[in-house]
Amino acid sequence: QVQLVESGGGLVQAGGSLRLSCAASGRTFNTPVMGWFRQAPGKEREFVAAISWGGSSTVYADSVKGRFTISRDNAKNTVYLQMNSLKPEDTAVYYCAARHTNLVLTNAREYDYWGQGTQVTVSS
Repeated sequence: QVQLVESGGGLVQAGGSLRLSCAASGRTFNTPVMGWFRQAPGKEREFVAAISWGGSSTVYADSVKGRFTISRDNAKNTVYLQMNSLKPEDTAVYYCAARHTNLVLTNAREYDYWGQGTQVTVSS
């Protein structure tokens, strides 16, 4: 089993920045790919970004390219999401996820473990 705990959410003005963290514990060696998803009220959960074990492969949703950066520190079992130039439409609950195989995918159904989420609110 793998446990994921997100932190770093909050309220920020449009144009501001936040950095989310996701701390993993348990059998983390078994979940090489880590991803971030988000869900706004009344909407389906959507892919934001994902990263491979070594960090050489990253994928981003078109809506966040150039503004968000995913990274990881395997020594700390932590993955990060640096969010810059935030927009009101980025407001959502952000979830960390992990999957067993080292293939970076964007479909939420391909992920095996999920955190509880952290709220990000961007005011205009």
